[in-house]
Amino acid sequence: MLRVLQVANAGAMQVVTWSGEGQPRAVNGVTSTYELAMRAITSGRSLAQEIDAAGLGAEVDLETAAAEGRFALPVSHPDPAHYIVAGTGLTHLGSASGRDKMHKAAQSEEKPTDSMRMFLMGVEGGKPKAGEVGAQPEWFYKGNGTQLRATGEDLVSPSFALDGGEEPELAAIYLIGPDGTPFRLGYCLANEFSDHVTEKGNYLWLAHSKLRQAALGAELLVGDLPDHVEGTSRILRGDKVIFEKPFLSGEANMSHTIANLEHHNFKYDLFRQPGDLHVHFFGTATLSFSEGVKTEPGDVFEISAAPFQLPLVNRLAVAADTPVVIKSL
Repeated sequence: MLRVLQVANAGAMQVVTWSGEGQPRAVNGVTSTYELAMRAITSGRSLAQEIDAAGLGAEVDLETAAAEGRFALPVSHPDPAHYIVAGTGLTHLGSASGRDKMHKAAQSEEKPTDSMRMFLMGVEGGKPKAGEVGAQPEWFYKGNGTQLRATGEDLVSPSFALDGGEEPELAAIYLIGPDGTPFRLGYCLANEFSDHVTEKGNYLWLAHSKLRQAALGAELLVGDLPDHVEGTSRILRGDKVIFEKPFLSGEANMSHTIANLEHHNFKYDLFRQPGDLHVHFFGTATLSFSEGVKTEPGDVFEISAAPFQLPLVNRLAVAADTPVVIKSL
């Protein structure tokens, strides 16, 4: 299965290709995955075909790169403002159960929460027949490319946040072609980091709770995603594991097809601007917050899942309090 990575090397960026076996190799003649993908779109080739056309260069030691903190995002944009970060929630049963518990106090026992109603809409209509449009999912915005962090980097929670909690899941990255066509480049591991205490306080604060950083794993998995993905989410505090739980993803474990989630994102013209990148989070099934875990600065999130071979690892940090001054002109 083809993987594409970006690895910093002596002040420059290498695009690296790897099958998951054997030795990874640098792709000749390109300095970013974005450049490689643009060339593929222009030439009418797939990413794999474009890599074959470019040819391969030196071997790359990924173990050393990881130890030295040289993994970058799998895809980056020359202008991070043109990298849209968004996602869909309530697509996995575990997420629906956790969210339902979070909001149950505001509802009577007889009336299902809006979270459960949204999830059930997906169960009933999120996997439409070919050519049909399915139920709309929950959708949220997380910001632009300045919010994204690579494996090994800190996930920094704002000083005003009430919580900094992990959301282990899968995401896909898209590049919009010159004619406005979205091209899915591949899939990656992701930590859709959020503020669950703020969200729990009032469901209408969900939008605020999502305006946080997020992390992407180093590997961009090119091609089809397996229907069944099994992973593990861990939190370490020092040398102690304070949380560990498996999670499931892939369409077999989701209430929506990926195609349906993609349709409801890219049906909006503003998300089909040529040259823009998009990363779309597909939802989580496991939350440590739902298990009563309160994260602390210095905690380390570890997310792993086959067929990805490299884990996503990030440490929790908290930003210094910086007052915002609004001026009048």
